[in-house]
Amino acid sequence: MKIGILGNIVKPNIADVAGILFSCLRNHKLSFVVHDLLAQSLKSLPIGLVITDEMIVNEHDLPAKCDMLIALGGDGTMLAAARMVGEHQIPILGVNLGKLGFLAEVSVEEMCSCVDSIVRGDFRIEDRMVLTATTSNDAKVFYALNEIVVDRGSSARVIELETFVNDEFLVTYAADGILVTTPTGSTAYSLASGGPIVTPGSAVITVNPISPHTLTARPVIVSDTSIVRVSVRSKASLVHITADGQIEGGYVPPVEFTIRKAPFVVKLVKRKNNSYFGLLRAKLFWGRDPRLENQKK
Repeated sequence: MKIGILGNIVKPNIADVAGILFSCLRNHKLSFVVHDLLAQSLKSLPIGLVITDEMIVNEHDLPAKCDMLIALGGDGTMLAAARMVGEHQIPILGVNLGKLGFLAEVSVEEMCSCVDSIVRGDFRIEDRMVLTATTSNDAKVFYALNEIVVDRGSSARVIELETFVNDEFLVTYAADGILVTTPTGSTAYSLASGGPIVTPGSAVITVNPISPHTLTARPVIVSDTSIVRVSVRSKASLVHITADGQIEGGYVPPVEFTIRKAPFVVKLVKRKNNSYFGLLRAKLFWGRDPRLENQKK
C-alpha cells in the first residue's frame, strides 16, 4: 500500500504531526508521497525531515501515486482532499488539526494507532454522496461533498430563486440564497441555517433557503435521484455559486443552476468501533450540562 499525504501548511503544528506520521509509516515499511505544497513547506524548516524529490507529487499526479490519502488538517483540508482524489475513488483518512472536525476521523494522538489498524486491515470504508452543479451560462462543473450554495454575493438585496425538483415547480424563495446539501454537509452550513441533521447513509438531498423573507419557508428533503434546478431572473448584479466554500463562480442573471448527485462517491476511512451518533454527541456536546461542569471546578 502506498500512502499519499496532504496537509494544511498554515496549521502551527503541521511539521510536528507530519514528522510523527512519517515515522509511523516508515516503522511499518509503508512507502508514501507528499503533496508538493506540504513538502515545500516542510523542506523550508530546519526540522530534519527526509523528503526526497521522488516523494514529492503535485495535485494532478497525486491520485495515480497513492492507494490511500491521509489528510492532516480540519474539515477544509478534507474537502480539498475529496476534490483532489474523490473521483478516483481513493480512500481518505482525516487527522484533525482543526477545531470541530466532523470529517476528520482521528485526533493527532490517535493517528499512529489508526495507521496500525489500517495495516492490519482493521478499518472500514464509508461512501459519501457528492453533488455536481452545472450552469446555463457556461460549461463549468462544480463538485461538492458538503453543499452547493447559490447566493446574492456582495449585493445587499435579496434575490428570488425559482426552485424546481425534477422539473416540478417547488417555490420561489426570496432569500439571501439557497443551499443544496448532501447528508455529509448537513452538519456544516446547512445546520447553521436551520437545516436538519441527516445521517451519512441516507439517500437524500436537502434544499435549504438562507435567511428567507418568510417564516413559512422551510428546508425540504428530496430523494438523491432528484434533479434540483435553481433559476435566478431578478435584477441582481451578480449571482454567486460556491462548492464546499472553496470553488466559486459569479454569473450575471438570468442564469440557471442544475444540481444533482454526482456519478461517483467520496470514500472515507473509518475505524470499525466509531459511530456517527457518537460523533454527534462528542462534537455537538449533546448530553453535557456546562452548569454541572462548572460546579465541579
